[in-house]
Amino acid sequence: MARVPELNLIIVSGRLTRDPDIRMTQKGSTVCSFGFANNRSYRDPSTNEWKEEVSYMSATAFGPLADRLKEKIRKGTPVIVEGRLVMSEYTDKSGQQRRDLRINASRVQIVPTGAAQEGSTSAEASEATEVAEDDVPF
Repeated sequence: MARVPELNLIIVSGRLTRDPDIRMTQKGSTVCSFGFANNRSYRDPSTNEWKEEVSYMSATAFGPLADRLKEKIRKGTPVIVEGRLVMSEYTDKSGQQRRDLRINASRVQIVPTGAAQEGSTSAEASEATEVAEDDVPF
């Protein structure tokens, strides 16, 4: 019987819903947590009207990626987040067991907005600011 590959990869785009939360671990590593929303427009087949669906997500970046993000993102920043889904369980203040599904980001691309592109050349406008976990010099 063939083994199913273990793949956990997600790529989602959206805009930050709040300024990122920056923390430091006990070992001095930076942690950047942020929430963002992904919008999807679709035509309702029964009414033929356009509708919008919003999905809210949370992501966390660690180490050098978090260091770079803390200077570059804020509420409203459009991003493309690549990483893996991680489920954690915890007990809230009222004693309820909770689950939290979030993205551990391995790469975050900051997407230029239309206003920022207006004064730039087409080559500059097509380049997105990419912040990756591993900065490879080649």
